Amino acid sequence: SARIRIAVDAMSGDLGPRIAISASQKFVTQFPDVDLLLVGNEAQLLPLLSKSPKLHERITLVHAADVVSMHDDPLLALRQKKDSSMWMALDLLRNGDADACVSAGNTGALLAIAKFLIKTFPGIERPAISKSMPVEAGVTYLLDLGANINCSPDHLHQFALMGSVIAGSSEASMPRVALLNIGTEQQKGTDTLKAAQSLLQSDERINYVGFVEANSIFTGAVDVIVCDGFHGNIALKTSEGVARFIANKISNITKKNIFNRLLSLLLWPVLRRVQFELDPSLYNGASFLGLQKTVVKSHGSADSKAFLHALIVAREQVLHQVPERINRVLSANKN
Repeated sequence: SARIRIAVDAMSGDLGPRIAISASQKFVTQFPDVDLLLVGNEAQLLPLLSKSPKLHERITLVHAADVVSMHDDPLLALRQKKDSSMWMALDLLRNGDADACVSAGNTGALLAIAKFLIKTFPGIERPAISKSMPVEAGVTYLLDLGANINCSPDHLHQFALMGSVIAGSSEASMPRVALLNIGTEQQKGTDTLKAAQSLLQSDERINYVGFVEANSIFTGAVDVIVCDGFHGNIALKTSEGVARFIANKISNITKKNIFNRLLSLLLWPVLRRVQFELDPSLYNGASFLGLQKTVVKSHGSADSKAFLHALIVAREQVLHQVPERINRVLSANKN
């Protein structure tokens, strides 16, 4: 089978190229079917690369002189930063030299440049940001996570279709789709949500199960939760904050006094497992759904383990042909 090529924007993100490179080197040793194109300033990237000739066959450097900073205005980046690692990585995807692109850079700029170079499918007005959440059993995808602050019922309908595709790894399965709301009763919520609900109820391509409240996001009761980017971003950031809070609580309790220390030695395997399962880096890597090719956004402050996970997400989306399947669902007749 053909090899997968992923273009990596190695310069963007809060922590610079060291993270992207260390993750990329781990990634190619784990996944022999993927080659990476590392895009960035050669003078900064070369010294960080391992000297192993085996790795060099799998990792190619593509020089980019400029970088989109986290504070750049997205439209300015779109107009003036065509020499940036972000632009050039997306351009490799656009012209077919790569099958996917991963960046930890400025979300607004990545979205603007990707929309311009890669384009959305007909029928999709705006890409949505989606990622899997840690849940009790299985996986739940939440979208949109911040690309679209104000959404019409039609946008939410499009998000539901795309979420349904990403959650159903086989086309036969019909993932359960819900709308995020402040109550589960029919009459709850905004006019937009009520209008979106009737669109979802009347679309046979979607297994719509009703409204879901934020306290049910982590139960795994549904496979896809749809909301606008404003509420999705708040839900995501809150959950990351709570996970950090719990992890800190665990490590503080274990340090408190000698009795706690002894007790925590006994409980350590359990506590460690809780910390591990809540680790946000295991869920890093959000997809821009609705674009014609795979673009994955890594957290700006991602460490090497988290960036590695974003690369894994990109590979899976290419293997599962997520963009192509979204296009097929969109072009299928509603009834």
